[in-house]
Amino acid sequence: MSTYTVSGQFQSRDGHQPFTKEVEAENESLARERIYTTVGSQHNRKRTQIEIEEVSAA
Repeated sequence: MSTYTVSGQFQSRDGHQPFTKEVEAENESLARERIYTTVGSQHNRKRTQIEIEEVSAA
């Protein structure tokens, strides 16, 4: 597995909240999916409220 750094933003009450997270995944697509599930569950947001701007291999 590779480590990916994912950055983006999600909707919050105060506007958009930026984030940068590192995840382990087999490919870029799975890294995106892991971010959707992690950020969505931690901040109670749906996929449509999360915007991923960049995914890069660390």
